[in-house]
Amino acid sequence: MKKVLPNNAKVAKDGKECIQECVSEFISFITSEASERCLQENRKTVNGDDIIWAMNALGFDNYCEPMSIYLKKYRDSAKSDRAISSAAAASSSSSSPAV
Repeated sequence: MKKVLPNNAKVAKDGKECIQECVSEFISFITSEASERCLQENRKTVNGDDIIWAMNALGFDNYCEPMSIYLKKYRDSAKSDRAISSAAAASSSSSSPAV
């Protein structure tokens, strides 16, 4: 919140609490819709694609493209991290001296 306000701006404690409540309600609203989709498809796990679907279904379609881009970058990064970890584990096990 501080990034979008001027440097000399102050936000009262009750203002911060109000924003927090709104954010929590928004997350609950989106997650509830995504969860409903999962129940209809007999799935137990809500994933990022479900969240994006719910945002679109609830009229927050302006956010769907940026969220899809972020999700793809996140998944690519996680895949890369797993590959690096696997390579490091393989390297350390192959470089161990034989007994």
